[in-house]
Amino acid sequence: MLTALVLICAAAAAVEPLDCTRNNASTVMRMPAEFGNPATCFMHAQAYLAGSQIGRDLDANERVRIICVPR
Repeated sequence: MLTALVLICAAAAAVEPLDCTRNNASTVMRMPAEFGNPATCFMHAQAYLAGSQIGRDLDANERVRIICVPR
């Protein structure tokens, strides 16, 4: 089973989303659910972020990366 980590990094720390890691993220959110495949994990993580206050308060100077990892 997979769970999603939503990483939010400052643009200065991560020019590209792939540069955003757990080590340089200003915010790390773990989804409270598990998924059977990566596509489902990714889609639910996007919706989870969009429905959160953190997701609504993102600005142009932040980068978002979603990674699905084994639980």
